[in-house]
Amino acid sequence: MAASTFDVVITGGRYFDGTGGPSAIRHIGIKDGRIAAVSDSPLQYEGAPKVIDAAGHWVTPGFLDTHTHYDAEMIVAPSLSESVRHGVTTVLVGSCSLSMICSEAEDASDIFTRVETVPREKVLPILQEKKTWNTPRQWVEFVQKQPLGPNLISFLGHSDLRVGTMGLLDSTDRKIKPTEAQMQKMEATLTEALDAGFLGLSTMCLKWDKIDGDRAWSKSLPSTYARWSELRRLNKILRKYRRVHQGAPNAANPLQIFEYLIETLGWIRKPLKTTLIALIDLKGNKTVRPMAQISSKVVNWLGGAFRWQLLPTPFTVYADGIDVVFFEEFGAGEMALDLRTQIERNSLLQNEDYRRQFRKFYGQKLSPRVWQRDFGDAVILECPDANLVGKNFDEVARARKVHVVDLFLDLVVQFGRQLRWYTTVGNHKREVIRELVQDKNTLITFSDAGAHIRNMAFYNLPLRFLKLIQETIDEHQPIMSMEHAVWRLTGEQADWLGIEAGKIRVGDRADVVVLNPDALNQNLEQVSWGEMENFGLQRLVNRNPGVVKHVLINGKIAVENEAVMPALGKEMGFGQFLPART
Repeated sequence: MAASTFDVVITGGRYFDGTGGPSAIRHIGIKDGRIAAVSDSPLQYEGAPKVIDAAGHWVTPGFLDTHTHYDAEMIVAPSLSESVRHGVTTVLVGSCSLSMICSEAEDASDIFTRVETVPREKVLPILQEKKTWNTPRQWVEFVQKQPLGPNLISFLGHSDLRVGTMGLLDSTDRKIKPTEAQMQKMEATLTEALDAGFLGLSTMCLKWDKIDGDRAWSKSLPSTYARWSELRRLNKILRKYRRVHQGAPNAANPLQIFEYLIETLGWIRKPLKTTLIALIDLKGNKTVRPMAQISSKVVNWLGGAFRWQLLPTPFTVYADGIDVVFFEEFGAGEMALDLRTQIERNSLLQNEDYRRQFRKFYGQKLSPRVWQRDFGDAVILECPDANLVGKNFDEVARARKVHVVDLFLDLVVQFGRQLRWYTTVGNHKREVIRELVQDKNTLITFSDAGAHIRNMAFYNLPLRFLKLIQETIDEHQPIMSMEHAVWRLTGEQADWLGIEAGKIRVGDRADVVVLNPDALNQNLEQVSWGEMENFGLQRLVNRNPGVVKHVLINGKIAVENEAVMPALGKEMGFGQFLPART
C-alpha cells in the first residue's frame, strides 16, 4: 500500500486485535479513522503525517468502560480525559437508572447528585444552562454536536424516564402507579431510545440511593418505587430489540435477584440480556459471592443471557467524616445522612439514644450489608489531630478506653469532614479476585468513573486488570492468556453490548492504545488529586506514569507520549455516539 494512503503508522508493537486470537509483532497503518493495514512486514510510511514506534510495547484496541456516570461532565468537559489517559476510548453513561434525558433540569440534577456525590451546586447550573432536550433523539442530536473525547454509548435511565413521565413527587410515591397513558408514554419513549441507538434500559432497586434537593429530599430513587409489572412491560420492548437491561438488586433483600434472573430466561420467549451490579467478594458477607456465581451459572445454563459486573481490584472507599454512601444501608447511618447541616448532625451524633442505635446496628454482623461494620478495618488518612493519622479507629478507641462507635462519632463531631479515612469493603483477597475474573458470567467493569469524586477512583480499571493477569504469567501460573485478557476489556464487551468497538482488524475503527507493559509494575491502586475540568473541584484520580504512551480515537491522536492532546474535548473528530446494532 502506498505511503500516502496512511494518516498514522504504528510500527513494531505486539499487536492484539481484540478477538482473543494470537498476538504478534505487527505494523499497522491507519487511514480515515479506520485500520487500513496490519502487516508482519514493515510498511512503507515515508511521508506519513505521524509514525509511532511501538517496539517493546503492546498495541491493543481502545478499552471500554461500561459503567460510568459522566452524564453531567460530558456536557461541559467532553474530553473525559481522566479515562482517556488510561486508554479508555469508549464510555457508557446512563447507568443505575440515572440519565439526564427525559426529566427537567432540576429533576435530572436531584436524582443524580446525592447518589453519585457530585455537588448539586455544580450540576444544577450546568443543566439549567445547557439542557435543551427532553427526548432520546434530541439528546443524541446534542451529543453528535459535542466535541467528544471518547466514544459514547448510553442506557436510558428508568428513574429519569419515570420522572419525565410522572413527575418527581408521583414517581417517588409507592402508592401511585403509572396510569395506562403514562405506561404507554414510557413504552413509546423507550422505543424511541432504542431506535436512536441506546443500548437498553437501566433500573435500580437499591433503596439507599437517595434524592437531593428540597422537594423529595432523602426519598429513594424513582426506579425503586416501580412494581415488577411495570418493568416487565418495558422488558418486553428490550427483548423485541435484543437490547440490554442493566439493574441493581436491593442489598437488603438478596432474594430479589431472582426477579432479574427470571426475566433473563428465554424458553418460549427471547432471552433478555441482563447485567447486574455487582459481583464483589464482600468482607462483611461471605455468602454473597458464591450465591451470585452459582445463580448466574445456573440461569445461563437454563438459557438466560446474564452477566455480573465485576471490579477486578480491591474495592477501596474513602470517606470524609460520616459522608459515605454505605452508611445509608443501616438505620442509624441513614438518619445522620438525612440531615443536611453539620449542626443538625452533631446534635444527633451526640444523643445517647442515637448512639445506642448506632452501636446496635454496628454489632449486627449477620444482617445484609456491604460495609463490614468494622472500624478496626478503617484507617485515618487526614485529621487536624496529627497523632491519629495512620491509625485505625479501633486502636484509638482502645487507647482511650471507649467503644469504637463512640470514638468514631466523637471524632466526626469534633472534626467533621476534616476527618478523612478509608476502608476496603471487598475484593481484598488476591486469590479470590484471580478466580472471579475467570468467571465467564461476568463483564470486567464497574469503575463508576465520574461519580463519588472524593470516595473512589478506578479510572485505570483496565490497567489494573492487565497487571493482575501479567502477574500470574510472571509467576508461571497464568489464569488466562494476555490475548484473552485484552479481549475481556475490549471485544467481549463490545460484542455483548452490540456496538462497533473493541477490535482493530483491517476495516475496524481505529481506536487504539499503545502501552508499555513493563510500567504496569507499579502501584496502580494509588490515588491522587486532580482538577475536575470546568467544575472547579478537586477529585480523586489515578496517575500511572510510563504506562499508556499513545491513545488514538477514530484515528486521531488523543494522547501522545503520555500527554493529553489540547484538542481533545475541543475539536470534533475524536469520539462519536456509537449506536447499538440489532
